[in-house]
Amino acid sequence: MAMKTYYIRTFGCQMNERDSERMAALLEGMGYVASETGEVADVMIVNTCSVRAKPEHKVYSELGRYRKIKRRRENLVLVVAGCVAQQEGEEFLRRAPHLDIVLGTRVLSRLPDYIEAALEDGRRICDIGMKNITRGSLFGAERPRPDSPSAFVVAMTGCSNACSYCVVPRLRGPAVSRPTQEIIDEVRELAGAGVPEVTLIGQNVNIYGQDFHGAGCDFPELLRMVSRVDGIKRVRFVTSHPKDFSDKLIEETAANPKVCEYLHLPVQAGSDKVLERMKRGYTRTKYLGLIDRIREAVPDVALSADFIVGFPGETEDDFQQTLDLVRQVRYHNIYSFCYSPRPHTAAERMKPDVPQEERARRLHVLQRLQDEITSEIMKSYEGISREVLLEGPSKTDPQRTTGRTRCNLPVHIPGVLSPGEVVTVSITRALRHSLEGEESHDRRKEK
Repeated sequence: MAMKTYYIRTFGCQMNERDSERMAALLEGMGYVASETGEVADVMIVNTCSVRAKPEHKVYSELGRYRKIKRRRENLVLVVAGCVAQQEGEEFLRRAPHLDIVLGTRVLSRLPDYIEAALEDGRRICDIGMKNITRGSLFGAERPRPDSPSAFVVAMTGCSNACSYCVVPRLRGPAVSRPTQEIIDEVRELAGAGVPEVTLIGQNVNIYGQDFHGAGCDFPELLRMVSRVDGIKRVRFVTSHPKDFSDKLIEETAANPKVCEYLHLPVQAGSDKVLERMKRGYTRTKYLGLIDRIREAVPDVALSADFIVGFPGETEDDFQQTLDLVRQVRYHNIYSFCYSPRPHTAAERMKPDVPQEERARRLHVLQRLQDEITSEIMKSYEGISREVLLEGPSKTDPQRTTGRTRCNLPVHIPGVLSPGEVVTVSITRALRHSLEGEESHDRRKEK
């Protein structure tokens, strides 16, 4: 009897990646095994992102490609999950008659039941329910199988902020913290399976525990508890909202030797006027003050950020203030995008629009500036040593091993080395977005 197979195509953030891992675990619990391609899989899942328009458009393109496969194989179960599924709901079933299941962001645990229903009687199902969801069903008991020395661990989901451009609160609901003991248990299991590094993830991890109303720990305490798990050598976390990054969290990041010196602090814009229209909850001065306090406590910290250019009403002066902030902070890298209006957001109705060609110009200018800064920062690593966690063979050369520094920079090392080992590497050459180096013979684990 042929094995049943599945294939998952993932768009979007770390939370989507983790959701895909969770769905894979659910399918493997049903007896399915992973397929290298969707062309032959028995279940195909498109896990979607709605933060920007481009990934959303890709979903419909992907579904169009799967229509031909579905015609050839009637028993194929085709599923759309994630934020676009939550957003479109029944409209997906109407626009894509070959689609079997639309699965919302908070009901992943129901996937096995819906697949069985689709196979038994051909039922088409849409479930984007947001009410009456328990913490247990929201986070699930299934554990994704680790296939890397580094693993994502969900700390919380959803967001209770009201940024004017963002659809996440509508599509993933308000912020809900995962029970602390569940997180610690999963980290212990990962460490027991040989995973030395975990990344705690959530839409805004800084506010972890606030919905416990004093009956649980906060995020700095959670970091401390995770770091104490035997076998864990490194701890990271994303994403942080600048307005919620407390001095207590700075102190824990500085004092805890297992917390890596890398922070992602999305700023979005450098102009107070734009930040206010975005409803970000901080000013340029407060953001820069936060950066100063972090760098005073953690001098070697590497920073990254998100930026949106061409937000409604953004003038050339506003944009120049964003460029000035980038020059001042000197991020290791940034994630930057042209503004694209998202449905059901306050910004969708804002005027005046910045013309698309002007948005594209500003994005190019911002990215060119950051490329120059990144190149200078990367060159500064030549001739020094850094602690590197080995991840596995290089994607471009199997005779090299790739790992990451504590500040999240990829490093390529000659030879086939053991994944999961932490070694000291002498950096010999800076590339555009990564480093090359050689393993130090003394194997000292320097920062």
